Amino acid sequence: MITTQLSSELSHTELPEVWRPEVQLQLATGENVLSALEVDLDARLHFAKGLVLLTERRIMARAPGETVWQSWPYTHDLTLKLHDHAGVGHLELVNHQQRVASWRFTLGQNLLAIRLSEKFVALRDSCVTGRPMAQHDDHICPTCKAPLEPDQDECPICTKVVHTPPSTWTLFRLWRFAKPYRWPLLAGFSLMLLSTGAHMIPPYLTMPLMDNVLIPYQNGAPVNTELVWLYMSGLFGSALLAWILGWGKTYVLALVSERIGADLRTNTYEHLLKLSLEYFGGKRTGDLMSRIGSESDRICVFLSLHLLDFASDVLMIVMTGVILVSIDPMLAAISLLPLPFIAWMIHLVRDKLRTGFEKIDRVWGEVTNVLADTIPGIRVVKAFAQESREANRFRVANKHNLAVNDKLNKVWSLFSPTVSFLTELGLLVIWVFGIWQVSKQHITVGVLTAFVTYSSRFYGRLDSMSRIVSVTQKSASAAKRIFDILDHVSSVPEPANPVKLAKVQGHIALREVGFRYGNRAVNRGININIKAGEMVGLVGHSGSGKSTLVNLICRFYDVSEGAILLDGVDIRTLAVSDYRRNIGLVLQEPFLFFGTIAENIAYGRPDATREQIIAAARAAHAHEFILRLPQGYDSMVGERGQGLSGGERQRISIARALLIDPPILILDEATASVDSETEKEIQKALDNLVTGRTTIAIAHRLSTLQKADRLVVLDRGKVVEEGGHDELMAQEGAYYRLYQAQARNVDTDLDDATRKRHDD
Repeated sequence: MITTQLSSELSHTELPEVWRPEVQLQLATGENVLSALEVDLDARLHFAKGLVLLTERRIMARAPGETVWQSWPYTHDLTLKLHDHAGVGHLELVNHQQRVASWRFTLGQNLLAIRLSEKFVALRDSCVTGRPMAQHDDHICPTCKAPLEPDQDECPICTKVVHTPPSTWTLFRLWRFAKPYRWPLLAGFSLMLLSTGAHMIPPYLTMPLMDNVLIPYQNGAPVNTELVWLYMSGLFGSALLAWILGWGKTYVLALVSERIGADLRTNTYEHLLKLSLEYFGGKRTGDLMSRIGSESDRICVFLSLHLLDFASDVLMIVMTGVILVSIDPMLAAISLLPLPFIAWMIHLVRDKLRTGFEKIDRVWGEVTNVLADTIPGIRVVKAFAQESREANRFRVANKHNLAVNDKLNKVWSLFSPTVSFLTELGLLVIWVFGIWQVSKQHITVGVLTAFVTYSSRFYGRLDSMSRIVSVTQKSASAAKRIFDILDHVSSVPEPANPVKLAKVQGHIALREVGFRYGNRAVNRGININIKAGEMVGLVGHSGSGKSTLVNLICRFYDVSEGAILLDGVDIRTLAVSDYRRNIGLVLQEPFLFFGTIAENIAYGRPDATREQIIAAARAAHAHEFILRLPQGYDSMVGERGQGLSGGERQRISIARALLIDPPILILDEATASVDSETEKEIQKALDNLVTGRTTIAIAHRLSTLQKADRLVVLDRGKVVEEGGHDELMAQEGAYYRLYQAQARNVDTDLDDATRKRHDD
């Protein structure tokens, strides 16, 4: 008989109870499960359950949607890689540089995935070397091994971030987003005041109830039934009124807080799109997504749930319960009658809330998908001046997210007031039973009064159990991180009174241009005059300043010295989007968005017709391979162009530039990362693209610049030579040395290839 064990180190969170019988059947005698991760996405990113396990001998897994278990014993070349993107975590098991298995999961499981990957390394090393597994400290930086505080989620040494404690005054800056909703806010606060007043009515009614009914009865007078029903009706009516007002207050404030959060996200994202590339160079994509996503969501929760709550004390609940039982156990039991109904309601609402929150997580993925598309491809967005379009995409996704939250709030806003209503009914039950007890002379009026007071305190503490201090600090921290973005001023500012150019000819002049990255000078004293329709090639060693010069011409950065003129006008006086609409950019590594081939080609001109898209694809020599795809121009392109070769992605990029028909064209190493055969196809497309345009080309292979009208040689940020290919070769200067060095490398590669064929 096979006996198995689950390690005592393994928490129930890591291995849900539903998996335990199946896991035990897979384990060998004496084998223990030391770590586990429940993965919840299949290969198509549909929700499905799977499991990855670590034992002291092997890694085991059952992929989502499958029934067969697989296992791999620990070896020295077995590696478990963990990474995430766009809200999806990814585990890859690699052996001999080949992937043998992979699993995907939502980022709610990310902490368990990190623990699993760290445990895997320790178990593999222990199994291979035979040494005992080293103890792991959860509070050290995995990169630099520096100790972290228990509440730190990132290492200040690695991230080089100076953490300053946020002030709660930062939350008052949110008023700029709340101001447009001041009237709904006023209505919510008015409902809050009325609701509080309604909750004050029942204690007030207890005074005449005691004076006019209970005390006279103890003195021998008969019970006034009409007064009893009158006061009971007043108590019930006040409870019902408080429930209605509480529902209205919660619902209105929840709607307002969601809209404030939506505006906060949209404004932050639109401001982010306006910042220069310099800002994005110093930020992590995940951090920016977290600020716009989870941090703004935390502020929404603070505004809708915690801002109006009062502090609750769990110890007070326990002490009040003890006092109730000590006064009268039977009356205490009666007072707790609403608790089963509250538990039943929680059970009834729980599933709706859980499924609702799961749907919110999925819809939130639509918002983060826009971020994951745009932020890594911000250069393409800016090059084609599509900031407004991306902001609109985000606004549409955010509106969908808002609608889902509104639907859930209808359930959520009903939940809390209903609990309050049931607690008020509990007090009503106490009064009814207490009066009966007084009539039987089992308790005195004083005992009943004290019992009602303590019961009110007990139920009041049940109604609000959050502590506002910690929530306020978390929300202030979230607000500070968001305002860090909103307060950042772009280093490429819009002109106050932009100049309008009727028609761009394409004449570019660089006058004593200099640029610095911080204190490091990259370009100095550059003077280049590019005539309209001329093709100029930029050549030089890596780090000579070629790409920086292109970034300056595109105005991704502003010059530190001198000026760049377009048709005699300083580009800093032109509206940024108007200027960039005149530039077509083809990068070394083209960025394609998730969508169809046609949508990617038409990115710079979303209103382009299908005929115009096809014409651009034909000119880019992309039409033939597009037709070979399963759905042609409607074929979906994976993220960053997955599923297409480098040459195919590049030709789609060229078609995208052709479609906008720009007077200025910039080619940044457009053929550097493809083979010679593909380069010929791309070169044919480029020949169509450069015709009649001012073209600035950077090329690693100098042979691709033979058709350039003029070559500009850069060295250490300066122009050292300028002229045609033959002229520069005759001078035997910097360009000559570059050309000869490249020719020797080509000859060496050809000789190596010849020797290899001979050996074969």
